[in-house]
Amino acid sequence: MTDMITADLVDLELDLSAETKEAAARSLAERMVALGRVTDLDGFLADVAAREAQMPTGLDGGIGIPHCRSAHVTEPTLAFGRSARGIDFGAPDGPADLIFLIAAPAGADDAHLTILSSLARQLMDEEFTGALRGAADAASAAALISGEEVPGDSGEEAPSDSGEEAPRGSGEEPGRSSDSEGRFRIVAVTSCPTGIAHTYMAAESLENAARDADVELTVETQGSAGFTRLDPAVVAAADAVIFAHDVPVRDKDRFGGKPTVDVGVKAGINRPAELIAEAREKAARGETTAPSGPSPVDNAGDSGDGYGTKLRKWLMSGVSYMVPFVAAGGLLIALGFAIGGWKIDKAPSVAEHFIWTDHTSWAALLFQIGGLAFAFLVPVLAGYIAYGMADRPGLVPGFVGGSVAVTINAGFLGGLAAGLIAGAVVMGIQRVRIPAVLRGIMPVVVIPLISSAVVGFLMFLVIGKPIASLQSALTDWLEGLSGANAIILGVILGLMMCFDLGGPLNKVAYAFAVGGLAHPTDGSLKVMAAVMAAGMVPPLAMALATTVRGRLFTKTERENGKAAWFLGASFITEGAIPFAAADPLRVIPASMAGGAVTGALSMAFGCTLRAPHGGVFVVPLIGQPLLYLVAIAAGVCVSTVVVVLLKGARKQAPSGLEGAETASAEGERVPAAA
Repeated sequence: MTDMITADLVDLELDLSAETKEAAARSLAERMVALGRVTDLDGFLADVAAREAQMPTGLDGGIGIPHCRSAHVTEPTLAFGRSARGIDFGAPDGPADLIFLIAAPAGADDAHLTILSSLARQLMDEEFTGALRGAADAASAAALISGEEVPGDSGEEAPSDSGEEAPRGSGEEPGRSSDSEGRFRIVAVTSCPTGIAHTYMAAESLENAARDADVELTVETQGSAGFTRLDPAVVAAADAVIFAHDVPVRDKDRFGGKPTVDVGVKAGINRPAELIAEAREKAARGETTAPSGPSPVDNAGDSGDGYGTKLRKWLMSGVSYMVPFVAAGGLLIALGFAIGGWKIDKAPSVAEHFIWTDHTSWAALLFQIGGLAFAFLVPVLAGYIAYGMADRPGLVPGFVGGSVAVTINAGFLGGLAAGLIAGAVVMGIQRVRIPAVLRGIMPVVVIPLISSAVVGFLMFLVIGKPIASLQSALTDWLEGLSGANAIILGVILGLMMCFDLGGPLNKVAYAFAVGGLAHPTDGSLKVMAAVMAAGMVPPLAMALATTVRGRLFTKTERENGKAAWFLGASFITEGAIPFAAADPLRVIPASMAGGAVTGALSMAFGCTLRAPHGGVFVVPLIGQPLLYLVAIAAGVCVSTVVVVLLKGARKQAPSGLEGAETASAEGERVPAAA
């Protein structure tokens, strides 16, 4: 690891330059840039922030591990900072004083990722972290992390160079056989979105707890360095299973029919002893999952989730997989219209008629490719809603139901219904106890066959036609929208887009808009325009506010404001999340006010949009483009004024102390607001 970290990448007084996790990441990343390890500071920090948004990277014991894979990283690099005051990375037990910024290239080789995973395991060693807290200088800290100096006599094994993380066992103590009779056996799987740090830290934590509990535990780490599947004999002999994961467990059906504890990866790090105890209790009660695949409850979300939360997760699963098809297909269709004109949809098939030198033929090619991609919208939505409910067995009936919805013109609503029905049918089949001899063919033959037949029957003959009628009525309603009704819908869509800034409510509004593009009408094109316009408002407003009244914002927020200009212009609503996270009671209401104004004006102006994404870069494809920009500008100005007023009111000095100075968040002294 000596080439990954040097003394130049160590800051033992990080608290002098950073008080927030964003500032800490920037300070350490600047050291990487100085050594040529990172090519684009802001681009890399955006990738770090995106990973942080998925799940906080603070861990119990005063550790923060911001990390990401990024195209802006030239080679695997590790930077280390120590903060005497501590920096909040979202850990349950408080701020972190040891901060490790891990940067891996988008195509990092497996050997390097294996070394990074070895560091993640070391962070579970109190002797190692204690030595880092006592390191006298940067060179000593770098040597400890790289392994040139070993704290005490730990005998730490060198990481494997195989590029794949082999399953690790905790029960093979000296003089004791791994298959000793009478010991409780657990198999575990750990994984996280990037597969660099949390995956391996959870594995190490579970192994340590298993040793303390005299339990034989073998872990399969499904990380970025690849993974080796557990020996089927080990899985078969296990008394219980623990999943500590934040991404789907690969080949989850291997573990069916056993007592299972299913939690997020941080639970595996922070409370491994509780998970092991829970696994033993479930085994003692004889509580098992369905033998043919994953447990419906486990796959749907945490067992403590209410039905409403589970439903939201199922729907978001479908929407998240649908969006790339929407973006690719919609933009190709829009480009076809832009190049070939509005009659390009009447062009003959390019497979039969294509002139290489004719721009109309190229426009028809783009349009027809986009149309094919867009045709997958409803089947993919339905398939992955079912997948979110029942894992892989739900895919086939989900896609079949979605295709039936397209065939009978049930549209977007039909896709939603088909996905939910398919998932429910598969979950019902999985609850049925079946003979052991049939278990092997259940996920491959029986479940797809029965579930597809049931879903197809229901969609064709029972509920498909009523849903198709409802979809037709919705389309007619959108087509007939005018005046006050259209403006009210614009206000509602604007509020939804700006309430949670890329969260579930935002996605519902966006999915409603793109669903109308499958069979575009004038009304559905107006809805798409209003949704995109409103979604651009929050980041642009925060960017403008940090420009005109910078003293109301921290230094970090002012830096984020620079990036928010581009994010807002590109219709990336999430660009406002850092501001909302720091001050939600002022930023979110201000964003909603501006979004409502923009949505209403866009509908009132009759603006239309055929592209599902693109921001200002697809303005030439917008109906009434100048008025569209006016609507956006009006909303941005409203949000800016509101957030400035709200923040200014907060910073006013208490009565009787007018003229006193107040300290800004980064320690600057500024006059109190008048």
